[in-house]
Amino acid sequence: MANKFLPLLLLSALGTAPALAQHKIVPYSPAGKKVRVYTTAANTDLRIAAGPELTLTPTQQPLETQVCVFVDPSHTFQTLTGIGGALTDAAAETFAKLPKDKQQEFLKAYYSATDGIGYSLGRTTIHSSDFSSGSYTYVQDNDTKLQSFSVKHDEQFRIPFIKQAIAAAGGKLTMYVSPWSPPAWMKTNNSMLKGGKLKPEFRQVWADYYVKFIQTYEKMGIPIWGLSVQNEPMATQTWESCIYTGEEERDFVKSYLGPTLHKNKMADKKLIAWDHNRDLIYQRASTMLDDPEAAKYVWGIGYHWYETWTGSTMLFDNLRRTHEAYPDKNLIFTEGCVEKFDLTKVNDWALGERYGHSMINDFNAGTVAWTDWNVLLDETGGPNHVGNFCYAPVHADIKAGKLIYTNSYYYIGHFSKFIRPGAKRVSSSSNRDHLQTTAFVNPDGSVAVVVMNNSNQKQDLQLWVKGQGAKTESLPHSISTYLIK
Repeated sequence: MANKFLPLLLLSALGTAPALAQHKIVPYSPAGKKVRVYTTAANTDLRIAAGPELTLTPTQQPLETQVCVFVDPSHTFQTLTGIGGALTDAAAETFAKLPKDKQQEFLKAYYSATDGIGYSLGRTTIHSSDFSSGSYTYVQDNDTKLQSFSVKHDEQFRIPFIKQAIAAAGGKLTMYVSPWSPPAWMKTNNSMLKGGKLKPEFRQVWADYYVKFIQTYEKMGIPIWGLSVQNEPMATQTWESCIYTGEEERDFVKSYLGPTLHKNKMADKKLIAWDHNRDLIYQRASTMLDDPEAAKYVWGIGYHWYETWTGSTMLFDNLRRTHEAYPDKNLIFTEGCVEKFDLTKVNDWALGERYGHSMINDFNAGTVAWTDWNVLLDETGGPNHVGNFCYAPVHADIKAGKLIYTNSYYYIGHFSKFIRPGAKRVSSSSNRDHLQTTAFVNPDGSVAVVVMNNSNQKQDLQLWVKGQGAKTESLPHSISTYLIK
């Protein structure tokens, strides 16, 4: 007699049952719903500009000659944690130099869900990174008991800045933290810079350091949602950096950081492994997550977009392979920015299109949270104590006392403003490769469909939702959000 449960057993054995559980089918009727269109486009004044309201009406089977974006809100996938950026020392120091009215403009522009783009996620550093005015730590040399631990350095700029951002976001901002390097005395090269490794005898002290930092920030009114093990653990940089092989990171999590968090009643903190580029993400994820004793402490795998330094394109398929193999763990984009700052190019349209391309494909691969790098930099692309000047979505011209909004700010806003925490990704697809799309259903039932046109041509298209459609157009080099209510 055939075993009618065998197919399910096989699915479970193959590890696909959790993925099936994550994909849900829910009833959805688009009949008569309205669609408000918001657009940002090159060579126009349109910046998240509201267009005419459309109405979905019954629509026949589309032909292959008809350009369509297909949306099916009845099929739901991962739940969004949030979208935001990093509140670094550089951002905080730059913010402090702005006139008060420009500070308020900045906070509203990023963190107001109504008057801005509604950032809901933040990252900050455990002591210094390259985007600080200099290297520093929170303890004196060789203080293995951490009795000298103090975040006094951060009290001048960073902590007040983060508190104002939290207030501007309505009192809640999902914050996570990342170290760039242990203190020099804990490392094999006796320097916070240029790589080196954590000395084995300091693994417990270093684990205790994370806990001290989180406890201190929380006492100062900054709740911490999560942490990553190490920023870019395979990059020997001229700035703060520290190298871990996959096995070293796994063993540090398994034997030190994970148990230390749990012992200190921080089991709820979301621990993020890897925190580096997409190129090695599967290899690193498998090294960590194939060990049950390490995997039990890990909430998700973080990644950056800088694999392009090798000449490669962005490797979204590596995210998909990781999500397929470990569907019970989360993918989080922890950092991305455009490097090699040039003030004369702050209006280049390619800046925003890089963000749109990454965000659409990252979300479609299963990503649950997306974090830009510095939320604010000055007119030099800094401050940065090793001259690694980069772009941010917003720059401050300190001399002129004004803010410069790059089109990256608006491209990110097409996601963060309309796709809110708790939203679930739904099925969406395009039948032309120059139209990229992703879509989410929000907790309030509205559906946000993002469509990016990276071509030089205006494209007439039909938004097609379960047999209901609306005719619209996509401008050359544009991004639009279609909000269906």
